[in-house]
Amino acid sequence: MTDDVRNIVLAAVAAGICAVLGWTARTYLWNRKLRRKQAFFGLPENSESLLVVNRDAASSEPSVHRFDVFSLLELAAIVKDCGAHVQVVTQDAVHQGFGERTEFCLGAPGSNRRLVAHMAAMLPGVRVNVDPEAGPDRGAFQIGGERYRMEPGITEYVILARLTAGERREARPVFLFCGQRAITNQAATRYLARHH
Repeated sequence: MTDDVRNIVLAAVAAGICAVLGWTARTYLWNRKLRRKQAFFGLPENSESLLVVNRDAASSEPSVHRFDVFSLLELAAIVKDCGAHVQVVTQDAVHQGFGERTEFCLGAPGSNRRLVAHMAAMLPGVRVNVDPEAGPDRGAFQIGGERYRMEPGITEYVILARLTAGERREARPVFLFCGQRAITNQAATRYLARHH
């Protein structure tokens, strides 16, 4: 065997070893990232989750606002990436306790009673003005002594919270998306999907 053939064979073997090591490292890092994502969202492989939707307050029929549908699509993609299953239910059809399944609760206190119950139990310092009368404080958040008023199209707020009950390993988190308008719910879901 000449030196040239030996160098080619050694280079091919070295390239093969580097490719296998690179593929192994990439697979390990991808699996690690997936496990961390599953742990954060409480969505192990083949687990169940709930997307709890509100009703569109502007409609007399039971319907979901267009921007809330976009939010549900973002959340469904997260659930699918984690290898879990999702069930979409309305806020008045949920009959389970806190932490049994991962729950994504979307809406505003005026249109989602489940969200109100979670906020009252787990976020006692947060108040939302649900007064139907038009005024500067309509839809405003009060957190402690601070008030966050909405100026449509200029300044709008959303509360994004990850709530857990105790330190039990099997307890699943509840994610709250409480926006002053449906577009802020969509902004919160997009933020969570990109920056969890």
